[in-house]
Parts: sequence; structure tokens; C-alpha cells
Amino acid sequence: MSQSICLCLGASSVRRKSERRSHQGTIKESERYSGAHLGQNYPEQTHFHPSYTHSNSAPTFKNRNLFHQVFKKENTIMRLTLSLHHLSVLFFLAANNYDGWSNGMQVSAFSSTSPAVSFRKVTSSPIQWKRIPFYLGEGYPSPSSFSSSSLGVSIGIGPEEEQQQQAEGDASSDIKATEEAEEKEVEVVEEPDHELYRKDRMSNLDTKCDEWFAALLGDEDSMFLGSLSKDMRNKLVTPAELKQEDIVKDRSADSWTPYYSEKLPGSIIYPAYGLETYGLPIPRRGAEAWRHFDVAGMVDRMYSNSPLDAGKELDIEKDQLEKYKSTLLENGSWVEDDACTARLVYINGRFAPGLSKETESIRNLSSKDFADPNSLGEDILERLAHLPDGFTDRLCADVPSGETEFLTSYKTLSGPDHSIGEPTTQYAINSQQGHACFAALNTVRAGTVAFVEIPAGADAKSDNAEDAADDDTPAPKPVIIINAQTADGGADAAAEDGVAYHTRTLVIAGEKSNASVVQSYVDLDGENDEQSKPKFHNGYTQIYVKDGAHVTHSYLEESGGIVTGGVEQGDENLGEGEVSPREIESRRAALSDTHLGTIDVHLTGDDARYSGTLMEFGGSGRSRIAISASLLRPGAHADINGFVLAGGAQRADMRTNIHHIGQATTSRQNQKNMVGGRATASFRGRIRVEQSAQQTDSEQLARTILLSDRSRIWAIPSLEIIADDVTCTHGATVSDLSEEELFYLRSRGVDRTSARNILMYAFVEEVGQSVDEVVRGHVDDENGLRKRVIERLENLVPQGERSVKGEFQSV
Repeated sequence: MSQSICLCLGASSVRRKSERRSHQGTIKESERYSGAHLGQNYPEQTHFHPSYTHSNSAPTFKNRNLFHQVFKKENTIMRLTLSLHHLSVLFFLAANNYDGWSNGMQVSAFSSTSPAVSFRKVTSSPIQWKRIPFYLGEGYPSPSSFSSSSLGVSIGIGPEEEQQQQAEGDASSDIKATEEAEEKEVEVVEEPDHELYRKDRMSNLDTKCDEWFAALLGDEDSMFLGSLSKDMRNKLVTPAELKQEDIVKDRSADSWTPYYSEKLPGSIIYPAYGLETYGLPIPRRGAEAWRHFDVAGMVDRMYSNSPLDAGKELDIEKDQLEKYKSTLLENGSWVEDDACTARLVYINGRFAPGLSKETESIRNLSSKDFADPNSLGEDILERLAHLPDGFTDRLCADVPSGETEFLTSYKTLSGPDHSIGEPTTQYAINSQQGHACFAALNTVRAGTVAFVEIPAGADAKSDNAEDAADDDTPAPKPVIIINAQTADGGADAAAEDGVAYHTRTLVIAGEKSNASVVQSYVDLDGENDEQSKPKFHNGYTQIYVKDGAHVTHSYLEESGGIVTGGVEQGDENLGEGEVSPREIESRRAALSDTHLGTIDVHLTGDDARYSGTLMEFGGSGRSRIAISASLLRPGAHADINGFVLAGGAQRADMRTNIHHIGQATTSRQNQKNMVGGRATASFRGRIRVEQSAQQTDSEQLARTILLSDRSRIWAIPSLEIIADDVTCTHGATVSDLSEEELFYLRSRGVDRTSARNILMYAFVEEVGQSVDEVVRGHVDDENGLRKRVIERLENLVPQGERSVKGEFQSV
């Protein structure tokens, strides 16, 4: 049986938590306030902490640290806990003229049923005692009912200053001696050879992923960008070093942080997942960066072949040239010379000069340009060598921090407590997009580079970026970059494995310039051609925007043809001899294709602006686009609009990372996804606001419509805010087509299929409006973007009624 009493001095009453114990005996009234009954002066200083374990005789404390707290004046709270065997006292006191406790709390306690409770005596400094009179209050026995063996509590106010300094000096010497003794007694543990255990945690699928990547990497003969490719290959094939993380234990150091992990001596150091074989993380099915993506399906198909004569210009005969031009015109990607600033056309990764329009600053870079490192300049080579996800630590611009200091290192941003740290740690890899290895692979294997340099002031609308939208100056003509692929990928017809090609684009916008860049990925042949081969596209686009410049970027991925409609339906409604849509979809050649796109944007100038529109509506079996925008300088702004259309048996993925580093930066993101058939899609949008990015204003919204009961979506918006003066919002919605809106259209004579198609296109149109007008086309343009999108939407219009009735509208 126990009893707890909570007492506040001056309180009129105290409520008991359990049954009251009876007390016998009396306390003299003169002793009530004098404190004489509280026990004799305790001769030695005692340090009390309420965390202890109880034994048969006396409590043993787990933590004997001192109380070092500053309490408010005249704020006194006491908690008493009585039991049959011992009495423990928790007493918080702030007395007049006290700045805080210098030597902790001194307590002696006695009970009527047990001997004196003993506490550990730490030092023998003399104590000045201050008696604290108190009474229990109403609801408890009067003092006359207590026995002579009463509760005793003594509170010491600590020694004199000189005595305290002497005691602290003695204690410091004792602690130092103890530490030296402990250091001598530490047993030296031999460190194991960590390399022997590097691959112990790999599964069979992990091994297959590394073998698949090795086939893509090829041998050293397949490099075309000179020393740039060689250096990047060495970075890839050199495994990550296995070492203990550097820990700063000096608390006075600027880089000290309490957040670190330290391996015990003799423990095995394993590499982070994906770094068992290479120097950059390779895809893993269970890795955070590749969650929800079909990694197993991607590595199950080998893409070890390359287009014939890769790295060389493509010489096309006149008849074939006209055929290609006609095909590009039909699929809406061709723009005539008078409607564009320049046009660069690549077929299976090879530059086609017969279909291109080059200028002095917008041209193709071939292996000849990289033969002499001095021909391109150090600035261009440095930008081409840059890797995303922090694997290039040097920021692309100096970020102001205070009046005179600048931030230059990626891994130390918001440090030391909130920094990402080394990119090869598991903590850093978990927040990455996972495309660094493919960006490096592109640098090794790319045969050409589409180089776009906009001179300073070219096509400038306004000196003030905020007034640019109201300027009457005509929009600049777009720069068109077309990446087309044939059914066989340009590989040898006798080759059994699939073919891989790597496209590369570098855009540099000069100060106060205004440019529009359009990238299109299209087909030149029928998707079910007899000679069709599995194709792996690995693209890497780098965009650098300087002071006051504005870049409008459109990325249209529509390769792989059109998926099969109606795959969500079962086979019970099939007629005699009719083939199931699911079977037709499984035979589709493009289902073996994989499209990976990496876009790395850096706003390196004050008031720089980037407006990007990414539309992923092709028919490839697996497609994934990852864009990262780093806002480095004050006033930088980024607009990112995305759209994903998935159907049939597709796996589509969109990853975005908006990184606010500079002060007073802003961003707006609008993501829309539409998933039908038996497709699976995922969207992960990350916004990180560093400590240096005060006054940040960021908005993010992801909307998704599921067109069938068999489709799936993962929509994951995320905010990581380190700064404390920001305005940030984010959200995600998932819904079906609104029954109310469908009823409205059908009540006006529109059939069900057309009504659904109208609502589907209205959902997409908001994103499509941000694409360059030249490529978007007019409303009645037969080859315009609108017509191409509508054609794909009609193929995915839901048939029949959905199995789950009701309103699922959250947009």
C-alpha cells in the first residue's frame, strides 16, 4: 500500500491518490514552523536525482548527475511518495535571491517503518542549511496526530564560494584521474578487414542489378567525351571507401553536433545499400529512391548493345531523310526553320545534321570537340562533370550567408545539426533521387552533346523578372531538340540483347536572357515492327540560369506508341475467338522498353527564373523522370508543372526535388497524374528549405485521377524545412471522375464516353497550357499536342460502371 501526496506551499488543500495511512503521535507546535523535527544537520553533501531502483534496504540511483536548473522566484513545488519500506522526496525549490543551484539538492529522509534512507555522499564540503517550514493542508491529519518519528527533510543552500571552488577543483582532479585510468584499462580491439564483408548483405537481385549495370557500362573503348568520360568511369568503378564517419567531439568546434553514429570497436563497416560494387549507388528494389518502381523488371532485360557507329554523325540518304521528316511532322515534333531558333535532331543517340538547324551558340558537340580539353573551356567541362544528389559537393554558385560569408559546400548546408553529410552514407542516400549513377553512366557512354548557350541579353523581355509576363515583347522562338528512336534502336539485327543509347543536353542561359527549350522523345517506326528490340534510353539534361535570365523548358516523353485499352476488364465478356486486351498488351514490343530521364537545374544568378513542364504520356513499359532544381541565389524562382499518363501494364514514375538554398527564393509546383488500365504510377515531390533560405515561399500540390479499379498510384509530397521564416504548403489528392460533373454533361445529351473524355482532357489542359505555343499548336491543329493527348486519353476512357459506387472526389 502506498500513498502519494502533492504539496504546493501556500496551497489550501491537497488531494490524495490512494487510501490514507493512519499516523500516531504528535508534533510540537513550536517545532512545526521551526523545522526542528526535520532531523539533524546532515554532515555531508548529497546529490539527489529522482531516477533510481529500489532494493530491500535503500534506493540505488541510476543517475547521480546534479540538478543545474534556474527556477523562477518564489516557485516552490514538492512531491512526496510514502511506502512501507522507504520514502523518496522530489523537491523543486527556487528561493529568493537565488540564480540557481550550484551544488544540486541536499536531501535526508526518514520514515517510521524503515531505517534512515542512505544516499551516496559525493563530497564532504560543509553545508549551510536553510529550514523550510511546510504543512500538508486541509484533508490530512493535524500535526498533533503525527508520531515522534516523523518525516524529515533538510534542504542545503550549498557551501561558500571559496569552498565550492575548492570542491570543484578536487572533483575535477578526481574525474581527470578516473578518465586517465579508464583510458589505460581500455582493451585494444583489432579492426577486421571490412572489404571481406563488403558484399555479405547482397541478395540475388542485388547481384543481378550490378551485373545489369556492368553490361550498360561496357568496356573502355565505348567512351567519346575524352578525359571527361575517363574520369567519370574511374569514379564509377572505384568502390566507396569503408571507413568510420569522422566525428567531432570537441564541443567548442563549429562543426560539433550531437547527432552522429559511431561504430563499436571491432564492428564490421558495411557499405550503404547500392554501394557494394560501385562508387555511386546502383538501383536496389528495397532502396528508398527506387521504392514502387519496377526494378526487377528493368534489370531482367539486358541492354548490352549500342547503336552501330555510336558517337559518329548519322548520314541519311535523301529519300530516307524525307521519310523521317514526314514522320516527325505527323507526330507533331517537327518545327520548320522559320518557327524556331535552332533545331537539333538525334536518331538513336546519333546526331542527324541533315535534319538539324545549327547556329554558332546552339550546336552539337562531338568527340572531336572533346579531343582537345582546351577547345571547350574549363567552365563547360566543369558543368558537364557535375553530378546530382550531392555527389559533386561544390555548389554551382556561391550562396550568401550573412554579410561577408558564402556557402560553397553541398554536404555542409544547414550544418552541423541538419546537414546531409557525405553522399555515400545511408542517411544521405535515403533522401536522394537515385539517378547519380545514370548521370555518370551518361557521361561515360554519351556519343554527343546538344549544346545550347543563350548569349547575355538575348531575347530579353524586361530587366525586372516580375514584369516580364506583362511585357509586349514577342516570346523568343524555341530551341527544338528531338530525340527519335527506330524500332531496332540502330543496333545490329543479329544482336540478341536490347540496345541502350544515352542522350545529353547542356543549356546555359546568359544574364538577362530569355529562352525556350523543347525536348521531344518520339518514335520513327511502328512499335510492333518485326525487327523491334528492347530499348533503354538514359537521358541527362543540365540547365544553368544566370542573373535575371528566364528559361522555359518543355519535356515531352511520348515514345513507345500507345498502350492497349480495356485491360482492366476481365475475360468473362469476351466473344468466341476474341483475344483478351491483356494478352494483346503483354505482346506489345514497347512493354520491354525503359525510359530514364534526369534533369538537373541550377539557378545560379540573382532573380533567375525557370519554368519547366514535364509531360510523360508515352507507351514505354517503364518510364521514370527525375528533376532537381537548386535555387542558389536570392530572388530565384522555379515553376514546375508535371503530368503523368499511365495505362495498360505500364509502370510510370515522376520524381521532383526543389532545393531552396538562397534567401527569398520562391517556387510553385503543380503535378497531375492520370492512371488507368492495370498501370501503376508514383509521384514523389520533395522540397527542402535550408537554414540559409529564409523568407522562402513554396507551394506544392499533386492531384491524381484513377480511371479504373485496377490502377494504382503512390503520391508522396514532402517538405523538409530547416529555416524558421518561411511560407510553405503542400498537399496531395486522389479521386475518380466526378459523378456530379458526368451527370451534368449527360443531362445535356453527351454520351458517357464523351463526357468522361471531356473531363479527362480538362484535367490535363492546365498543364498542357504551359508548353511552348509553337509545339502545343492551335486548337484545330491535326498534329498538335492537344490532338495527341486526346488520342491517348480516348484509349483509356473507362468502359462500363466502376465496381465501387459513390463519390470519391477530393480535388
